[in-house]
Amino acid sequence: MKTSWRSASLVASAAAVLVLTTACGQDKADTSTGSQNVGAAPAANGYGSAGAAASPSTGAGAAGAGAQTQSAGQLAVADTDKLGEVVTDSAGMTLYRFDKDTAEPPKSNCDGDCATAWPPVPASGATAPIGIDKTLLGEVTRTDGTKQLTYEGWPLYRFAKDTKAGDTKGQGVGGTWYATAPDGKKASGGGEAAAGGSAEAADLPGLSTRNDPELGEVVVDKNGMTVYRFEKDVPWPMKSNCVGECLEKWPVVAPVDAADTKGIDNKNDGRRGYVVNNRPDGLKQQSIDCWPLYTFAGDKKPGDTNGQGVGGTWYAISPEGKPLGKPK
Repeated sequence: MKTSWRSASLVASAAAVLVLTTACGQDKADTSTGSQNVGAAPAANGYGSAGAAASPSTGAGAAGAGAQTQSAGQLAVADTDKLGEVVTDSAGMTLYRFDKDTAEPPKSNCDGDCATAWPPVPASGATAPIGIDKTLLGEVTRTDGTKQLTYEGWPLYRFAKDTKAGDTKGQGVGGTWYATAPDGKKASGGGEAAAGGSAEAADLPGLSTRNDPELGEVVVDKNGMTVYRFEKDVPWPMKSNCVGECLEKWPVVAPVDAADTKGIDNKNDGRRGYVVNNRPDGLKQQSIDCWPLYTFAGDKKPGDTNGQGVGGTWYAISPEGKPLGKPK
């Protein structure tokens, strides 16, 4: 991974992310951003990213529940029209990786409702695809003690809404879930996916900016997805009013170390600045100028701004925390 934007010294980074007790009117300091790029509480983290989790009473939920304990068997490489080659289990079901996990060291951050929508692939009984180096396979111990299969270090999952071999309905969900390519990277393939560009190919920092032809300089996350602010939130004292079902459409942006940003106003003057919102639901949410940050589930590829102006309350955010394109 490129590190050109991480050249600041450790001392400068620590100063940049320091959250004082008065910052944004929060009662409690949070200084965990240095090691919390994956951010939110695991139980709700993936759920928000995936949208509505499959219910156990639905067909997809039932399939997911069964798939959760089903061995992947001998993995295979399938050639899809939209994504190119992807890794599947022995039944032809697409296997996914989650951007909020880590590969070095391997760690899964998808538990609870997230693991219902995205059943982890058990490590036992899995073998490498024909022609693929078996050393790409590994395992990671989950928080419940079970062993999950990893591929090039990334924990593998099925998607409960994939109901038949060849389905790739989980691709790009929440800007964090991607089918696994044979080399362990995110599958992007040709067509629409390539036009949007894969986040890994762009190699973006945790938060940066892009120049939108209509809105100007827009904040984007590490996948190049547009970042938004909600006009019904409160910056002082900082409070998010997007809760419950709202988070299915508007997943929170997890904490990002100040050193892992480019072009963002991440100075903290002790009152307003680049701080973490400790939400009552347990999620940790990055903010700019005390405005909590979100992405939009309706944005399917980098450059999309489908959330702009929704309900007259959602707007792309500037690197200074201003709402872009908001009527005056």
